[in-house]
Amino acid sequence: MHVKVQVLQENLQRGLSIVGRAVATRSTLPITANVLLATDKGRLKLAATDLDIAISTWVGAKIDEEGATTVPSRLIGDFVSSLPPATVDLEIPERGRQVRLECARNQSSINAMDAEDFPRIQSIPDGISVELDPKAMRRAIERVEFAAASDDSRPVLTGIHVKTDGTRLTLASADGFRLAVSDITLATAPREAIEIIIPARALRELGRLIGEANEPIEMRVNTQRTQVLFAMTDTEMVAQLIQGTFPNYNQLIPADFSTKCTVNVDEFKRETRIAAIFARDGSGIIRLQIQNSPGQLSVSARADEVGDNEGKIDANVDGESSKIAFNSRYLQDVLGVLGGEVALEMTSASSQGVFRPVGEADYVHVVMPMFVQW
Repeated sequence: MHVKVQVLQENLQRGLSIVGRAVATRSTLPITANVLLATDKGRLKLAATDLDIAISTWVGAKIDEEGATTVPSRLIGDFVSSLPPATVDLEIPERGRQVRLECARNQSSINAMDAEDFPRIQSIPDGISVELDPKAMRRAIERVEFAAASDDSRPVLTGIHVKTDGTRLTLASADGFRLAVSDITLATAPREAIEIIIPARALRELGRLIGEANEPIEMRVNTQRTQVLFAMTDTEMVAQLIQGTFPNYNQLIPADFSTKCTVNVDEFKRETRIAAIFARDGSGIIRLQIQNSPGQLSVSARADEVGDNEGKIDANVDGESSKIAFNSRYLQDVLGVLGGEVALEMTSASSQGVFRPVGEADYVHVVMPMFVQW
C-alpha cells in the first residue's frame, strides 16, 4: 500500500513555512527537527514541535490513501521552496524509510522517520475558551512582548501574564526594569475567569501567524491550566504555560504625577535615535529635560570619549519642569510601538517614568530611571 498525496507547491511551501517556526533547533530528541506530514480528513496536515510550542496547519490536497510520516524540516523546506509552481506528488511507501517527491521533471527521495515516534501534539477539546479579534490581539502582543525578560533567572518574567476580567483581557509583561500593560475588549466574557502565563516566544509566534488575518481566533485553556491553544482558520498553535505567580504589577503604576509632558512620537523617536548613537559609548544613557515654559523636551546623551548631542522638541507640559534619564534601548522599544502623541508622566528623577499613548486608555508602559550625575 502506498500513500499518495497531490498538493500544490505554493500551498506546501506556505504550510512548511508556517510550521517551520516551531521546529526544534537544538534538541536531544532528533525527531523534533522533523516536520510531520499526515493525511487528515481529505487534507494534508503539517505539524512541528519543539516540546514548548507546537504548530499545526492544514492544506488542501488530493489524497489516495491515508498515512503519515516525518521528514527533516530544513531539507524539505529548502527543497520545496526551490521547486517550480506546479503539483507536488508525495509518495509514502508502507513501512518505508523514504518519502518520494515528484514535481514537474524533478524527482527526489528524502529519508523519513516513523510518525509513531513523533511527540503527540495535544488537542484541547474542552476547557475555557474565548474569542479574540485578530487585529486587537496582534497589536496587544506587539506592545508587550518586548518587555518580557530574556533570561531564565525568574521564569515567570519570560512569559506574558494574560488575565480576563469580564469582557476585558489584559496582557502584561515585565523584566524587572520595565512593565508593559495592554488591554483588549472581548466580544463576550469567558464562562470563568482566565489567568495564565504564556511564554513570550509563543505569543510572538502567534503575532506572526495572525499576520493580516481577519477571522477571529479562539483561545482555549485546558482544565489543568498547563496548556493554551490558539485556533485560526487552518492553523493551530499549542503552547505549554509557565507555572508560577506573576508579580502584582498594578502597584508599579504610579497613581499621580507632578510633571506630564506630551510630545509627537515621531519627533521623540527621531531625537532618541540620534541620542542613542552617542549613548552607545556612554553606558546607554539618554537624559530627558522637561521645561514648562516654553513647553519643551530636550533629549541628550554624552560620552566622554566621543562627544555629546542634544535635540529639542516642542512639548505640552503640565506641571513643573523636571528631568529624568533612561536606558536608550528601553526608550526606543516603547516609542517603536506607539504612534501619534505620547504622554510621559513622572514625579522625580529617581522614580519611574510612565508612558501613555494620547487618546488611548488601553496601554501603559512603565520604565525605571537610570541614576546619573546631572
